[in-house]
Amino acid sequence: MASSASRTLLLLVVVVVVAAAVGGVLGGGGEERTFIVRVDANAKPSAFPTHAHWYEAAVMAAEGGGGGGEWREGGPLIHTYSAAFHGFSARMSPAAAAALAEAPGVAAVVPERVRQLATTRSPRFLGLLSSPPSALLADSDFGSDLVIAIIDTGISPTHRSFHDRGLGPVPSKWRGVCSSGPGFPPNSCNRKLVGARFFSTGYEATSGRMNETAEVRSPLDTDGHGTHTASIAAGRYVFPASTLGYARGVAAGMAPKARLAAYKVCWVGGCFDSDILAAFDAAVADGVDVVSLSVGGVVVPYYLDAIAIGAFGATEAGIVVSASAGNGGPGGLTVTNVAPWMATVGAGSMDRAFPANVQLGNGQVLDGVSVYGGPALQSGKMYELVYAGASSGAASSAADGYSASMCLDGSLDPAAVRGKIVVCDRGVNSRAAKGDVVHRAGGIGMVLANGVFDGEGLVADCHVLPATAVGAAAGDKLRKYIGSSTRQAPATGTILFEGTHLGVHPAPVVAAFSARGPNPQSPEILKPDLIAPGLNILAAWPSGVGPAGIPSDGRRTEFNILSGTSMACPHISGLAALLKAAHPTWSPAAIKSALMTTAYIKDNSNGTMVDESTGVVADVFDFGAGHVDPMRAMDPGLVYDITPVDYVNFLCNLNYTEQNIRAITRRPADCRGARRAGHAGNLNYPSMSATFAADGTRATMKTHFIRTVTNVGGGRAAYRATVRSPEGCTVTVQPRQLAFRRDGQKLSFTVRVEAAAPAKKMEPGSSQVRSGAVTWSDGRHAVNTPVVVTVQAPLQ
Repeated sequence: MASSASRTLLLLVVVVVVAAAVGGVLGGGGEERTFIVRVDANAKPSAFPTHAHWYEAAVMAAEGGGGGGEWREGGPLIHTYSAAFHGFSARMSPAAAAALAEAPGVAAVVPERVRQLATTRSPRFLGLLSSPPSALLADSDFGSDLVIAIIDTGISPTHRSFHDRGLGPVPSKWRGVCSSGPGFPPNSCNRKLVGARFFSTGYEATSGRMNETAEVRSPLDTDGHGTHTASIAAGRYVFPASTLGYARGVAAGMAPKARLAAYKVCWVGGCFDSDILAAFDAAVADGVDVVSLSVGGVVVPYYLDAIAIGAFGATEAGIVVSASAGNGGPGGLTVTNVAPWMATVGAGSMDRAFPANVQLGNGQVLDGVSVYGGPALQSGKMYELVYAGASSGAASSAADGYSASMCLDGSLDPAAVRGKIVVCDRGVNSRAAKGDVVHRAGGIGMVLANGVFDGEGLVADCHVLPATAVGAAAGDKLRKYIGSSTRQAPATGTILFEGTHLGVHPAPVVAAFSARGPNPQSPEILKPDLIAPGLNILAAWPSGVGPAGIPSDGRRTEFNILSGTSMACPHISGLAALLKAAHPTWSPAAIKSALMTTAYIKDNSNGTMVDESTGVVADVFDFGAGHVDPMRAMDPGLVYDITPVDYVNFLCNLNYTEQNIRAITRRPADCRGARRAGHAGNLNYPSMSATFAADGTRATMKTHFIRTVTNVGGGRAAYRATVRSPEGCTVTVQPRQLAFRRDGQKLSFTVRVEAAAPAKKMEPGSSQVRSGAVTWSDGRHAVNTPVVVTVQAPLQ
């Protein structure tokens, strides 16, 4: 009788033949690529001593028993996973992947994707005062003994933000390691930076062996992004701190005494799914409390999303996962990292600005922003302005007008731009790189002008020459001014750098780049969840990297000012650590609920937050539940809790197959009860989102939401519901009062939504969004839950 291992291999070989004949969604032949394979851990045949032996044999069988010398050094496996989920990653042909997907014990085969990387003021702006300490800081002991995992580009271990003076011993629960390598000796970790690892096998399996003259095979950060995000989450108090003289003050992260563990997964070629999953797996095994992931990518079904799969395993282990929403704004449907078990964080501004205005020869002054540390332009002198995109502009002989308008490398004519201020359009290459192109061509300065899509959203950059950024309206004025000039009366101007301004109004605003909803994968879940400071954030920076982030920048600074949802995400990660330290029994869902239901939507001018790109009032697809309010989150009154089983029911109601669900959750799913109970919108989420089809067949459209809240406000309490109905909708809550007898008690309620059909016929494919809220209040707490109604017209 054949052994179980032999039967497995024989079946795999048979499947290979079938797959070669019929193909499948994973493709037929084709070039090898990396696939991530999820397995049922208990399905390992007993003939194999380890799971790795089983995985290797399975890959070889799927490839037809061949391989031989064609395998990468070390064999076919790239990573094996056992904590966040069970499985492995390996290079193979699409045909072999299709074969493997049908093999016994294999739950899913997912093609790898490559992802990209998507402060002195923010603690005070958020109300986290160090002296006397705010309640949240005091009650959490500044996050002491909590470990935050930063999955990013590594870390600069010698930075002052990561010193361990005054910290207690490394938490006894910590099981991680401090990997060493070039620039990162074995003693790089301390009681603050308790662990560091790097994962490059997936990157190198696809891109070839890394160029170690440009990258280092160690956790050392040679990019800056990881050091910056780590210090936002949990940097120590550092004084003085500034960037090129801007934003002077005390630098601190959200949880200054929390411990950090760095997991380097991002390289010159990007951040590869197989390495990201390996980092998740290690973080769960190491014993972290929070995972901060400022990495984004395309939105795919959850069972094909490696980040969603890794985050589910972490959440199931009690770890809060915070992820950046992405920088694809201001367009709709751009939000990423949308799985409901992650906190998806958009970006807002603070009440601080770095004005650098353009003064034109005709007397106009155009608002701009910049972080430029000198040498400055000559005071009182007006410089000639040139726009290389104009027909009589400054394009080089080898470049077209478009390339020159974007200030792409080699596109400018040095003779035409020398000593002048060059206007460059935003897009294609990085903002700082445009300044470098102008500088190398001999330009004296640069004005970076937004296009129509960018709107009025501005980001302050550490340019290598006197430069500023202006919005779309100002850019149009500038181009017209230059276009109307003559050789006898050239366009002139200068840039006025005004340093750091505080107390700016209105603030916060939703950053123009912040990715927007609705959720493209499951519109029943409102995304982003909330926003946090992410515009012009000062944080730690490696000593070996220039602040402009380009190779030609030889300047060095201890702190840098960056913008992105990458900066907003670690704010929430650090705050989650504070909440977990103050409330150690709270689940990841309860912590996220506390952050969402206490968020605010009013700015410091007492109006609803506006969209930076347009200046008009923002909506729930821009800011989710609102802007984070840490002090209120400390005592939310009620929380919406969610268990792993609830997430399984949610996936059932998305009509995922049992195989799809097992790929995410590692468990079989019986969807019969879940589908009888309702719809995907009945996940116990701290927001409610209804989507109706305006097909003209109904005068009104109806749905309902069932929610359960847990009393965490301490003892007996009576909450009453108030409703702000979306325009044209009727929202009712039953019951209208919840009477809690004790802390920890759970009570349920139902929200019914009735929307009137549009009075006028809608354009095919168009939609109308209306938002409101249900608020539960006991006189001390206000638990706010957004209600959003989307009415969509059919495409035809």
